[in-house]
Amino acid sequence: MGYLDGFRVTFMKLFEERVTTEYPKEKRPKPSRFHGRHVLNRYEDGMEKCIGCELCAGVCPAQCIYVRGADNPEADPVSPGERYGYVYEINYLRCIHCDLCVEACPTEAITESKLFEFSFANRADAIYTKAELVVDDEGLPRRQPWELWHKGDDVATSGWMRATASAGNPDYENRIGWSGELGYGVRTPEKGQHRGTNSGDDH
Repeated sequence: MGYLDGFRVTFMKLFEERVTTEYPKEKRPKPSRFHGRHVLNRYEDGMEKCIGCELCAGVCPAQCIYVRGADNPEADPVSPGERYGYVYEINYLRCIHCDLCVEACPTEAITESKLFEFSFANRADAIYTKAELVVDDEGLPRRQPWELWHKGDDVATSGWMRATASAGNPDYENRIGWSGELGYGVRTPEKGQHRGTNSGDDH
């Protein structure tokens, strides 16, 4: 190919449709099962879902989760159970976003958002504490200065985890089993699912 042919190819590319986006102003849509930064959820009444059982920490292959449970104060309980997550930390220098913690959680307390653009200037910022992981009073993730959130990054977090009953009971196949979340209610069913008996609406 001569020089003129090379320039012709370059010139023709100027008129083709561009496939790139103006990142970071625009981001490509992410799959519904995309694994990103974790959030700790609340029930619709505002109580925390985490009961401090430490199952997420026990199943984590990267050993990046540290949980310490404590007894719920009788006068002002944090969660509906007898215990709650008093300490909750995730080390994102070690996390591999496998989502096993989400599958192991019996109360749907921990899910993964679609946020993956976050960087740290020091090690302390990479270790998220409970104060940074628990959603705010509106049910929205607490956004840190080093995170690049876009619309939809908090939608349908780990939506696949309750596609069927954990025990594999066929009676629960294609039924939504999620509990309502503060700010979201019951998550929208995925393709092939319907809300089931917990809402009375079929899709």
